[in-house]
Amino acid sequence: MAYNILYLGDTALDNAGSYLAGILSYTEVQFEYIPSDVPFRDAQLGNNIHAVVISDYPAVNFSKSQLDLLTDKISDGMGILMIGGWDSFTGINGGYQNTVLQEILPVKMQDSDDRVNSAQPCVIRKRERHDIVNSLPFIACPPCVAGYNRLEAKSGSQTILSIDKYKINDNGSDLSFMRQESDPMLVIGKYGKGRMACYAGDVAPHWAGGLVDWGERRIKLKAPGAELVEVGNWYVNFFSNMIRWTCQES
Repeated sequence: MAYNILYLGDTALDNAGSYLAGILSYTEVQFEYIPSDVPFRDAQLGNNIHAVVISDYPAVNFSKSQLDLLTDKISDGMGILMIGGWDSFTGINGGYQNTVLQEILPVKMQDSDDRVNSAQPCVIRKRERHDIVNSLPFIACPPCVAGYNRLEAKSGSQTILSIDKYKINDNGSDLSFMRQESDPMLVIGKYGKGRMACYAGDVAPHWAGGLVDWGERRIKLKAPGAELVEVGNWYVNFFSNMIRWTCQES
């Protein structure tokens, strides 16, 4: 089945947007792209949109009526995936904690800056079986990221992945790892007929960290108008699975 995605954010197509745009092109998913500094227009929510992806796209770009329209579309069966970043969820400029999306998404957002930036490992761990993750080696080879948005899973939602933040100490002869905290990383839910997914990490560097290289082979991605990027095949499969599930493929 052919899918049409509305992809919002990640700065610009020839910038951080190259990563997800590359994945969409590689997996033959049609998409319309809107840069982070371009305000949203009502006409962009056409009847042929299967899912909206919001990734580092500030809430200020939407009017209240547009977010209400988006909510109605989700209730009618359109999917939504919010991917983390400085302008996602609460973030530094995201601002979605004060919108209707706070009410319908399967996560509770922080009242103030929710960014977690870490120079030491943040390890993604599988918590539940699900079509998004079952084909990927999260147990045998858990990937690490460099940052995420701190979220809280709502009652009735499903936490598929968590993120565990570690502190490493070097005693001169060996390394010790101490887990400092654990937060939800991938939370899913439904609103009406629509599927919703919230991924607290980023799809692009720097927060993506080692996740962007996760795989047993290398893939070169190049969407029209975007930069060429080289990534790991499991990374591609992971984000492709999230999008296709949100579109109600399975």
